[in-house]
Amino acid sequence: QLVFNITPFYPEGGGQVGDTGYIEADGSKTSIVDTKKENNLIIHLAKELPANPKLRFKAVVNERKRRAAAGNHSVTHLLHHALREILGEHVEQKGSLVHPDYLRFDFSHFSKVTEEELEHIEKRVNELILQDVKLEEKRRVPLEEAKELGAMMLFGEKYGDVVRVIQFGDSIELCGGTHVSGTGQIGLFKITAESSVASGIRRIEAVSGDGAMGYVNKGLSELQAVKEVLKNPPNVVKAITDLQQQQAALQKELEGLKKGKANEVREQVMQGFKDVNGIQ
Repeated sequence: QLVFNITPFYPEGGGQVGDTGYIEADGSKTSIVDTKKENNLIIHLAKELPANPKLRFKAVVNERKRRAAAGNHSVTHLLHHALREILGEHVEQKGSLVHPDYLRFDFSHFSKVTEEELEHIEKRVNELILQDVKLEEKRRVPLEEAKELGAMMLFGEKYGDVVRVIQFGDSIELCGGTHVSGTGQIGLFKITAESSVASGIRRIEAVSGDGAMGYVNKGLSELQAVKEVLKNPPNVVKAITDLQQQQAALQKELEGLKKGKANEVREQVMQGFKDVNGIQ
């Protein structure tokens, strides 16, 4: 566990996972596999210690993972805003996980989110992304001033006298994570799942940026493979429905043939019965 006087590494917090990367000195690199915060210290976790901890180190954050995590973190703010717009202002964030490869967002809601509602939510988030809303960041804002700005605060969360405010247009929240400078950098947002995690608490899982593009491309590749198996019909859904109906009809016919064959075997067996002292 390594601690430095200053560091560019973001420690795990606010749902966002910690940065990874490496430190370097005299041409020798030491990998940083995770970053956490304990007792107001930023702890860099490594599998081995540098040979000489007294040297001056260059600290390098994994840029791809940081950029992806920042995009996923910013999109949770847009998602929260869209949920309140579409489902109602009773929606409140109840937890989140921001990973470079995916995100999940827990929120209060009294029923399952319908497919139509999910479609509207996803569309609204992508509209905000396409608008390239610029980040407005305010640091060391007095808590009361932040409340006057209308900043969203998590129920039960403890805040200090001064806070950091993250604003994307009408979305205003207290947050300590990394973010994009404009929503256009997120690229694309795609919901992958919606479920219940507790009574009155729903969860949306999603991907954004490169993760969303990969998800969409994988789905298109699978669809193309299905079309090729079906000999490229003009309507894939109808072709699959027709196959299911054919299978059901064949299954019913097969069951009838099996029943007929069983009766035939039964008759043959009965014809072979012999009476021995009154017992067949």
